[in-house]
Amino acid sequence: MPDVNIHSLKALAIFKTLFEAGSASQAARMLGITQSGVSRSLSQLEQNLGLALFLREKNRLVATPEARELYEEILRLMGNIDELRHSVLALKEFGTSRLRIAAIPGLAFGFVPSLIAALLEKNRSFSISFDMMSSHDVLREVESGHADVGFVTLPVSSRILRIEEWLTTHALCLVPQGHPLSDLPEVTVADLKDQYLVISNQPNVGADPLLNLIASHGIHIAGKTEANIGTITSLVANRAGISVMNPITATDQLYKRDEVVMRPFSPRIDFSFGLVYREDWKHAKALEFIRAYGKELLQAYPA
Repeated sequence: MPDVNIHSLKALAIFKTLFEAGSASQAARMLGITQSGVSRSLSQLEQNLGLALFLREKNRLVATPEARELYEEILRLMGNIDELRHSVLALKEFGTSRLRIAAIPGLAFGFVPSLIAALLEKNRSFSISFDMMSSHDVLREVESGHADVGFVTLPVSSRILRIEEWLTTHALCLVPQGHPLSDLPEVTVADLKDQYLVISNQPNVGADPLLNLIASHGIHIAGKTEANIGTITSLVANRAGISVMNPITATDQLYKRDEVVMRPFSPRIDFSFGLVYREDWKHAKALEFIRAYGKELLQAYPA
């Protein structure tokens, strides 16, 4: 086929309509041109391609196998053009057409999805990927360029990333509705004596701040279940035990659920969260939106 130009693209568009309509007269009505114009365009396209696209049988056009394959190629081409159009719109709005986000599980159940929804509401042209992983893995993904921005538990360190502290919050105690501890205005570490706990999986037992606190106060507990952070509130709701968790994760997981009550916990256990990104992202419009909306979104959570 000769070099693609505006005329060949127009001929392909007419062919697509003709293939879908099944007749030159119907295609002409759909395109707002004459039937002879459709026939002439088809004839020129077949001549340029060196292919017979339709067989003429008793005033009917019957598509050839070559026509079907060409039609499918045109659909793929149009899909790519549409994707390019969306990319350009996103580039104008945010300076990037795609965004790759990595986040710790504690922020992945409600906070980051809400942030992504806000981005897409602002511009549906975005292509977004979202992965949940540990803070260590988030750092590695952003450092390597496999993710653009990441949400981590602080403190973390990196020689090549910018690290912004966003929020430090205090752990709350999660207690099943009707549990004796649910009547207390505040749960203390001493109140955990002989209680069964539900805690998040850790690389080692010594990494869990609650267990460290219990050990330092000499508190005896009945036992513990270690579970993925995404299942802890459900385990508490099903009366498997009580837990101590950061309020962001707890609030996201307990949305529209009343089987669990949250109480302040003493002594205070702090959880800090932050944003990491590479130096070349520091002026990105998408980052500005994430920073502004994300911090606004955090205001809705318990202090």
